Amino acid sequence: MSKDKKTIINVQGTAITILSQREEDYISLTDMVKHFDGGSALIEQWLKNKDTVLFLGVWEQIHNPEFNSLEFEGIRNEAGRNSFFLSAKKWVELTNARGLSARAGRYGGTYAHKDIAFEFGSWLSPEFKLYLIKEFQRLKDDENRRLSLEWNLSRTLSRLNYRIHTDAIKTYLIPAAITAEQARLTYANEADVLNVALFSQTAKEWRDTHPDSEGNMRDNADIAQLLVLANLESLNAEFIHMGLTQSERLQKLNEAAIRQLRSLSANMVQHQLSETGTVGE
Repeated sequence: MSKDKKTIINVQGTAITILSQREEDYISLTDMVKHFDGGSALIEQWLKNKDTVLFLGVWEQIHNPEFNSLEFEGIRNEAGRNSFFLSAKKWVELTNARGLSARAGRYGGTYAHKDIAFEFGSWLSPEFKLYLIKEFQRLKDDENRRLSLEWNLSRTLSRLNYRIHTDAIKTYLIPAAITAEQARLTYANEADVLNVALFSQTAKEWRDTHPDSEGNMRDNADIAQLLVLANLESLNAEFIHMGLTQSERLQKLNEAAIRQLRSLSANMVQHQLSETGTVGE
């Protein structure tokens, strides 16, 4: 599960990590047992159960065409005996399972596909499982709302674009004019030229001041900033064709960013006043 997207949910005071990739969500069983007596040993205790092995086997047979059914038969025959032992790592190595994952490193621990994690939650505590499902669904609902916003972003940007040439006002959205020192600097890549012009800082500078933020500065930009960024990209391409130096382009891009964000800010305020019926009152 490389390049996973990490999110955290809180279930009855316990922070639980979810790693997602290709629309599949894996929940940390290691996090789930943090506040239960027995801790991580509970995971292996659960895996030792014959009913658990049967459940895992059925899940893999449904979802995993590369599941080693022959090895599974041997494990199933041994499950339930006092001498039987099964870890997530052993299960994956023997059967080529996909439902469980034993990870090392930054997000280390035992992870399970959400279907399996919910089953484990039932074994831990029915109450805990219900709260886990509730928080997981809340996360998915939030993600779906964000996807819907992204789907409508292009239409929203188009609606706002015609307001660029209207009267300007200054708000907190407006970036600071670049300094003479910034104008003289040569940036590592053209992306940072745009970053400095619009956000007044490079990508690295933003990461250094936002160590706990997910994504980059562009992921955290608002709609108006994204619109102006798209415009700056086009302007920068034109300036490159014109043969302008990087410092010249940076100066012009920064001036354009300030001008356009002022215009958008004024018109967005006007639009909000119109929707609330306060215009002209």
